[in-house]
Amino acid sequence: MENNINNPEIINDIIKINNDRIEGYKKAIDLATSHGLDKLIPTFQKFIGQSEEFIAELTPYVELEGKEATDSTMLSGKLFRAWMGIKVNITGDDERSLLETCEQGEDAFKSTYQTALAEGSQELSQNVHSLINTQLSKQLEAHNIIKMMRDSKTI
Repeated sequence: MENNINNPEIINDIIKINNDRIEGYKKAIDLATSHGLDKLIPTFQKFIGQSEEFIAELTPYVELEGKEATDSTMLSGKLFRAWMGIKVNITGDDERSLLETCEQGEDAFKSTYQTALAEGSQELSQNVHSLINTQLSKQLEAHNIIKMMRDSKTI
């Protein structure tokens, strides 16, 4: 018999990492703007939109369980964004440093999704499990774009 009940805490953790991603890319846009790296902004905006879409897709599944979707972020995400600003300023304000930091954020995103899929598989319906897998695939494409952009910059 298929599980039709979803653990809202697991889904909210995924929403939190998306909120972190949105805030991280907003910080990246601020840094790109202040360092004359405006050509990065459309890519960062695209990934903000992607996370907003992911949240919109996940929210109904939290609400179906009688809970509210979170609008908070993870503490680690807040610390990461503070570190992002420090690292970019220390390493010379260059494009490669900013992209390296964005890639690390994408790695944290991927890890949260993979953990939810591995540890929460018995607590998620097939529909939600499939949705999370689809979102993870889209995020991996975003990660690869950031990585390619980073790798195209010389040290």
